[in-house]
Amino acid sequence: MESDTLTSKQLHFIVERNIPYIHGALEPFGTVEYLDPESITPDTVRHADALIVRTRTRCNAKLLEGSTVKFIATATIGTDHIDMDWCYSHGITIANAPGCNAPAVAQYVLASIASLANRPVSQYRLGIVGVGNVGRIVEKWALSMGMDVMLCDPPRQRAEGGTRWHTLDQLAAACDVITFHTPLIHTGPDATYHLADDAFFNSLSRSPIIINAARGPIVDTPALTAAIKEGKVFQAVIDTWENEPHPDPELMAYTAIATPHIAGYSSEGKLRATRMALDAVSKFFGLPPISFRDDRRTPVAERVSVPRLLWSYDPLADDQALRENPEDFEALRNNYRLRHEP
Repeated sequence: MESDTLTSKQLHFIVERNIPYIHGALEPFGTVEYLDPESITPDTVRHADALIVRTRTRCNAKLLEGSTVKFIATATIGTDHIDMDWCYSHGITIANAPGCNAPAVAQYVLASIASLANRPVSQYRLGIVGVGNVGRIVEKWALSMGMDVMLCDPPRQRAEGGTRWHTLDQLAAACDVITFHTPLIHTGPDATYHLADDAFFNSLSRSPIIINAARGPIVDTPALTAAIKEGKVFQAVIDTWENEPHPDPELMAYTAIATPHIAGYSSEGKLRATRMALDAVSKFFGLPPISFRDDRRTPVAERVSVPRLLWSYDPLADDQALRENPEDFEALRNNYRLRHEP
């Protein structure tokens, strides 16, 4: 879509300051303000044409009512921070960056398993709940490491059929590790809010490792804490938390690996997200291709090994940083030193 009344020199962009690589990219096409999330307010967006944000900017009626915003690009996979219905009903187009950080999240999950393993990882059965962009790569890499994999994805199962799918109850009965990679859905037959609740933890048979690097509210915090205390869960790896940026201190005390929502924070992932956001801006406003510094395309590995994973990333270092300064959750996230994918 292209506006009939705008020229590129008239465009006004509000950009969340912490988006990597984007500084300087939009200046040829208008005026740009780089703001911290808390500074993106109804006053600052009132005369903007486009917002380029991350998950800490809540894009809803409170922020956008009465503004001139026509387009929002989020340099993230998720859109939980955007009131999609309200935006669409008010003529605001939304673009996100699906799959941008999927390899980095897979790296985080499998490096965490390798770091905690008390036997060869090939002896673990891994259950993957949600087999989208992230889950597919977790599956592929886990298989390349010799792991047995079970998949749970009811929407894909209904759409594709076949015998490769399992229920959540089947994963609970058979898996040594269960990792969640679903979107956050509050209602309907595929709701994922508190998918891992008391009933789920009570159904576990093998005292597995539980990993949440998807969305915090997929896991019921008190239920997981109790399950760890009672030995129903052997260990937990938590990167996404309910009530971020204020992780529950009791759950943190009982987790094996606790990190500040940085599972997807690879250099390559951030490059993909910024490229996808800028491509969406270009398409919407009818601009020429937008270039930015360090723009490059890197292939995703077909296979990984335990040594390669642990050489590329040590999740225990990020765990230590958060435990030493849990009040700095947001600062640790915003100032994270981007790692490279395996």
